[in-house]
Amino acid sequence: MKRMAMVAAVAAALVSGCGIDNTAAPAGQVTGKVTVFAAASLTEAFTELGKRFEAAHPGAEVVFSFGASSALAQQVRQGAPADVFASAAPKNMQQVVDAGDITATPVTFVRNRLEIAVPKGNPGRITGLADFGKSELKLALCAEQVPCGAAATTVFQAAGVTPRPDTREADVKAVLTKVTLGEVDAALVYRTDVRAAGDRVEGIDFPESGRAVNDYPIAPLTKAPNPATAAAFVEFIRSEPARAVFADAGFDLP
Repeated sequence: MKRMAMVAAVAAALVSGCGIDNTAAPAGQVTGKVTVFAAASLTEAFTELGKRFEAAHPGAEVVFSFGASSALAQQVRQGAPADVFASAAPKNMQQVVDAGDITATPVTFVRNRLEIAVPKGNPGRITGLADFGKSELKLALCAEQVPCGAAATTVFQAAGVTPRPDTREADVKAVLTKVTLGEVDAALVYRTDVRAAGDRVEGIDFPESGRAVNDYPIAPLTKAPNPATAAAFVEFIRSEPARAVFADAGFDLP
């Protein structure tokens, strides 16, 4: 009888193991490396949340690859090994969905909007979006194909301003660096980036920012090397403790 009970228990365990639900992994399965491709504007918040996720799951390791959402989406479509994709715009996420690299429905977990960033003390005396049309000022924007650049195009159109940038950078962090180094008089970045920069920069709000609010979707990838831990990480990003971190960073919560 004892032998039969043991066989039944083993069989049940095997059946359970074959039917793992990737939407939620038991604590014992949340182990190993999970690679997360994430928009550059998520750097500070995700880095903090990665540490918390690892603390909650000692057997797990979170590895981030931050960059422009458009570039990350292209890497995923080209077969780069990753478990999770978090985009700064639905457009880039949809590209990955259309390629068949995501089967679950992506979920919007935060929203973000643009803010004018100027060096400490505002030496260029920037007051609003109209200043981005002045050729005598040094100005930086994101490349038009990345989410922060597309959002910038929308707000300039709404304001009736033709921008005259001296440089367009690959992602929002590169744009912010131009400001922190004092290489430009002003730039358009996300307000979360202004907050992350602390007293190195100053932020200037403008009314048209509400015309280009970016939704940030996240989803585990179809070919994730570690699907159980990928699903657990996505679920963690949607948890109340994570939402508190995002709120502190300046994100809007859906």
